[in-house]
Amino acid sequence: MLCERCHQNPASVHVTQIINNQKTELHLCQECARELEPQWHWDFSLPKFLAGLLNYEPGLGVAIEESSRCGECGLTFSQFQQSGRLGCPECYQYFARRLEPLIKRLHGSSHHRGKVPRRAGGNLRLIREIERLRNELQELVAREEFERAAQVRDRIRELEAKLGRQG
Repeated sequence: MLCERCHQNPASVHVTQIINNQKTELHLCQECARELEPQWHWDFSLPKFLAGLLNYEPGLGVAIEESSRCGECGLTFSQFQQSGRLGCPECYQYFARRLEPLIKRLHGSSHHRGKVPRRAGGNLRLIREIERLRNELQELVAREEFERAAQVRDRIRELEAKLGRQG
């Protein structure tokens, strides 16, 4: 596909704009896209995106302690909010309390589990399901929902037996 503007170079930039339910698509080459870019009103930046995920709007009086600084690289949390990038691997430890809600909102969990292939990951899926059910069982016992807890316990035993057979 050729660029819709110059009709000479291959289109490598594809822009879709929706305004008042009117969809407009542009297929441009790199040069034409660079020329037109100042006309487009991009209202996206990584810091704004991250701030939105944290329900934080810069400038609305949310105090950031300047003492919240990475001991390795010296990055402050406010610098992270501006750039959207951490300075080093140790920043995860120093800013863990503030990063965990962000990671949960982005990924649904703050613990990485990885993906399991459907065909080859049978045992691993069973192990993870048993782990999930054990956590649920603990919560049910803590809330004193013993009937539901007994059902979950029985399901755990079924899965453990199945795992033992596949073992």
